[in-house]
Amino acid sequence: MSVLAGCGGNNNAAENKATNAASTDKPAAESSADPVTLRIAWWGGDTRHSYTQQVIDMYEEQNPNVTIEPEYASFDDYWKKLAPQAAANRLPDIVQMDVSYINQYGSNGQLEDMTPYLNKQVQVGDVNENVLNTGNIGGKQYGIPLGVNVLGLHYDPELLKKAGYDAVPENWTWDQYKEIAMKAKDAGLFMDSSMAADVFFNYFLRTKGLALYNTDGTGLGYEDDALYSEFFGMLSDLIKEGAVPSQDKLSQNKGVIEESDIVKGTGIGIWQWSNQYVALQMAVNRPMQLAPMPGPDMEKGLYMQPSMYWSVTANSKAKEEAAKFVDFWTNNLEANKLILGERGVPISSKIKEGLAADLTESGKQVFQFVADMEPKTSPMSPPVGSPEVVALLTDLAEQMNFGQIEPDAAAAQFRKEASAILSSR
Repeated sequence: MSVLAGCGGNNNAAENKATNAASTDKPAAESSADPVTLRIAWWGGDTRHSYTQQVIDMYEEQNPNVTIEPEYASFDDYWKKLAPQAAANRLPDIVQMDVSYINQYGSNGQLEDMTPYLNKQVQVGDVNENVLNTGNIGGKQYGIPLGVNVLGLHYDPELLKKAGYDAVPENWTWDQYKEIAMKAKDAGLFMDSSMAADVFFNYFLRTKGLALYNTDGTGLGYEDDALYSEFFGMLSDLIKEGAVPSQDKLSQNKGVIEESDIVKGTGIGIWQWSNQYVALQMAVNRPMQLAPMPGPDMEKGLYMQPSMYWSVTANSKAKEEAAKFVDFWTNNLEANKLILGERGVPISSKIKEGLAADLTESGKQVFQFVADMEPKTSPMSPPVGSPEVVALLTDLAEQMNFGQIEPDAAAAQFRKEASAILSSR
């Protein structure tokens, strides 16, 4: 699930990195007159493919010596395709990276450290320090965020009124969330469509000053399994009460937005990252609102997460030209008028300001929500983790939702199996 986040201007990280880069061997420069062919890969749907190709065409027109060959797929197929390319040392020059994979590819030596390119080929002078640092692992800048997101509830205010509330309460808590969900049930509505296990459990842990993973990704970041039981027990109890859809129904919908209860008018809202709001608004075609996450201690839990990154691969023979394209994506206003924040609110403060007049009403809502939430966010936990652990957590959450395993037993199983996965890395 998804949401957008904004970035204020903070030059300290960029200036420090640029200073450090001066003492580093500068990447070999490629002549701008020499023909260069770049391969670039990303995941997404048809809309993303279309505008990305338009941005590529714009770049090629302004850089006639550069030819860019696109490769794209759905999210699952993308990683299935990327893995053998990485094993064969044949990755595209530029790859779209997810927060759950960037540490794996970076630590395996498959991504270029982009620190020497910062404020040279890639200008990051007006990028918030916390945002830029989300792509920095162990002192190496393995990715430039394409945009940033914030978690929240996207809801239909008229349906919420049927549950007896004019708006989501300010500074609401998990107890209030459960209370509203039960009143929604009494009104013949679902509250929401459940929560992505890894994303929202991590948020819950952060409100306690903890995290899903430890800082180096070699183990879990919490010791008390009662926290696991508390969070997932709450979600499975809401399913038992009929306040949110059953796992069987969720599995049948398979995440198709048009099949969601909020689109059909039978559900009040959906938990997402901010960059998914515009597409949801188009599908719902009714007035919508965004609400922050429940607390207590929402400020400790909330963070701006990169929607994804552009990374330059270590096997690229045209790293400098690849970095220039990343800069074009980040800092070219006309290119961003095509993108319009679909991959997250832009990280450049100048670009955000330049896009204001071109946004749809729902786009303006997202940019404003992210701007409002930014002062309330904490730095993101280090981008470490494991796709295998995410899959395990998701599977156990579904088993709990089906009533096949109790939260305490799931907590113990998750700790045992996740610890084994992480310690073996």
